Amino acid sequence: MSRNPRENLILGGFICIAFGAFFTVAGIYTLASTVGVGGILLFIVGMSLKSNIGLSEDDVRNWRPSEGQLPDAGRVMYRVDVTIDEPIESTIVCGPCGKVTVFPGPKPASFICQHCNVELWNTEEE
Repeated sequence: MSRNPRENLILGGFICIAFGAFFTVAGIYTLASTVGVGGILLFIVGMSLKSNIGLSEDDVRNWRPSEGQLPDAGRVMYRVDVTIDEPIESTIVCGPCGKVTVFPGPKPASFICQHCNVELWNTEEE
């Protein structure tokens, strides 16, 4: 069962409406009307609730990648995540040591890990 009450109520409403229809076909009208009306009420209540799917704005703003070493691929591995909303900042995961560094602004032209002193990249023109 999911933790979202909206989807649970809507699904429960559909199930009750379906069972109400089956009870009607079977000729059990008192049970059919009770279950069917209950299903309609569950469906209406479920549709009136707000869905809680997704992350809040603060959760998105404060997200950081998890620390951990990256697999060796024959060269130094790293991961860079850059925000697209203000404030622009880059989070860099160093492959050899697995530490996360937060850098203000977009991806820098070159970067040396502060924790293990490994140059991750250098794209400056010579």
